[in-house]
Amino acid sequence: MELWQTDLAGGLSQAHSLVFLGLLLLLSHFGGKVANYFNAPRVTGYLVIGILVSPSVLGVFHERLVKDELSLITDMALSIIAFSIGGSLGVAKLKKLGKQILWITCAEASSAFIAVTLLLLVTFGAFSALSSSFSTLQWPVALLIGALSAATAPAATLAIIHEYKARGPLTSVLLGVVALDDALAILFFAFASAVAAGLLQQTAVSWQQVVLVPGVSILLSLLLGGALGLGLQKAIRFVSRKKALPGMMIGTIFLLGGLAISLKASPLLANMSLGFVVTNFVERRDDMFAAVEEFEEPIFAMFFTLAGAHFDFRVIEAAGGLALLIILGRFVGKLLGSRVGARISGAPDCVRNYLGFALLPKAGVTVGLVLAAEEIFGPTLQAEVMINAVLGSVIINELLTPFFVRFALSRAGEIHQKQKAR
Repeated sequence: MELWQTDLAGGLSQAHSLVFLGLLLLLSHFGGKVANYFNAPRVTGYLVIGILVSPSVLGVFHERLVKDELSLITDMALSIIAFSIGGSLGVAKLKKLGKQILWITCAEASSAFIAVTLLLLVTFGAFSALSSSFSTLQWPVALLIGALSAATAPAATLAIIHEYKARGPLTSVLLGVVALDDALAILFFAFASAVAAGLLQQTAVSWQQVVLVPGVSILLSLLLGGALGLGLQKAIRFVSRKKALPGMMIGTIFLLGGLAISLKASPLLANMSLGFVVTNFVERRDDMFAAVEEFEEPIFAMFFTLAGAHFDFRVIEAAGGLALLIILGRFVGKLLGSRVGARISGAPDCVRNYLGFALLPKAGVTVGLVLAAEEIFGPTLQAEVMINAVLGSVIINELLTPFFVRFALSRAGEIHQKQKAR
């Protein structure tokens, strides 16, 4: 088996990168179809097929390809994800949602961040790959994993709400929270990555690193996105054909992401800012977001399949236990935080008791952020352990948490009776 795998990897390593790009598209489509056949989310199929073709399993995709030559796909997908998140933050919607959404989102996202970070710091001594210096390794890893644990995947949640035609107070609050959740996770990650970079350089962590550096990066990112958003507001007047919009929008998103990376700012925050400006201040916003959606599915499919290809069974011994800790800390943080936020904001009992169960799914932003975090550590064992632990927790979440969402909606009495009978 190992000899066959080595021969396959050696032969394919000589192929042009375009061969693998085509394979990535075709294999991701196949993985999504298989997942749908088993009534699982498509993202699960993408991740599983990526694991199968990874360097540590079948070796169809060699290591240099996964970590270097196709890394541009990660930047492309993250930019589009961030733009879509910003587009969900309409001012009118935020005003309508009110204080319940804001309190609950801040409480549950912050609690997940803190719970995961603290749990990892307490238990890192049990992992040999992460048992070196506390300040220069364990803190950066814990902060980054904690930050990305704040995110919630809206796709699985929305699919279940639509499937069971759920409606009611819990459903309304849930939709509002998942819209803001990922935006807050991106802000946490921008802060954590700046602090982690300083710790890894083994320099004394000053208030400038903790506050000023992340603050400047966040401000620059928001300004870049706002500036290009205002530019789009003017330029869209000269685009009369809808067929021209996809190229214009995707080009702007990628341009903004590249500028942010070049200027050491956050491409995620920059594109989130762009999406916010477009959804609130541009007249043809619906056409513009529809144009981006035409490109989303194949790029996201390649992105998740490529993410699965990062999974490395050679480090699973260290990563497996860490994945379970991430799930446990995030579970506790989401449940406690949502309950506290609901109590402070005066939300109804159904929201207070069951919302946390519906916030457990995670996928897109979490996967994207952990791949972005890899750049901070470079090609190290610690980075491999972190990526595999997070990917493992994502796969487990995607398999289990849809049932928690259905449980929450059912206990709140918001599933349509005909659907419940089925």
